[in-house]
Order: sequence, then structure tokens, then C-alpha cells
Amino acid sequence: MAYQSLIIFSDGAARGNPGPSGAGAFITSADGEMVAEVREYLGEMTNNQAEYRALKCGLEKARELGAKSVIIRADSELMVKQLNGEYKVKNTGIKLIFREVSALFSYFESWEAAHVSREQNKEADRLANEAIDQHFQC
Repeated sequence: MAYQSLIIFSDGAARGNPGPSGAGAFITSADGEMVAEVREYLGEMTNNQAEYRALKCGLEKARELGAKSVIIRADSELMVKQLNGEYKVKNTGIKLIFREVSALFSYFESWEAAHVSREQNKEADRLANEAIDQHFQC
């Protein structure tokens, strides 16, 4: 089933910075119905790297589901401001994954990214932590 628009709630987690990390993405339809969950164990990396990897997993899943547009919701204010061009990406450890995420946007007719509170991002956080606890692989 192809979707016109999907909402991606993404979150990365690292236990230590750097430390064992995980990525989680909780994807819903525009009306809030759960469409997919993605979780991946990432090994040792920083929290910021895990945030971007979580978004990358979510975008890949949305593409696979045939979404025409995506709405990104993340509790990483830094990542959201970088995606929206408000902040430059200066960290060399983030630049590559930032380019990979940016390239994925070309598969969608439109996209938007907004910061949400941790409270609004609980499902993605749960998935990221499950990935660390259980070493999930996509």
C-alpha cells in the first residue's frame, strides 16, 4: 500500500557518548495510525550520530512504503535545525550521514522537519533502547 504522507518519529540513543547505541523510528499515517516500527543496533557511536542513523532508517522505510511526502518529528533540536538549514553541520562524524539523509529526501515530493518534546517521541525512544538491549538489526 502506498501512502501519500507518512509521519516519522525518530530517535537515537547512546549509552555513553560515544557508547553502545541504537536507532528507532516509529512511522504513522497522517491520521496517526501506526504503519511501521524500525529499530537497529548501531554499535559504538555518539548520540548525535545515532539520531541521524535513526532518521535514515525511518526515511528508508518510508521510501519502501511508497510515501510521497514525509513529516519528520525528532527530539534532537540540533538535528532538526541542521536539516532545516538553521545550523551548519561542522562535525566530521556527522557530515557523511547528513549527506546520506539529505540524498534520501530526493525520493519524496516534499518533506518537513520539526522538533518535538521527548514526551511526544516516546515510541521512537523505546525502539532505540530496545535496539541496544536486544541488538536488533534492520
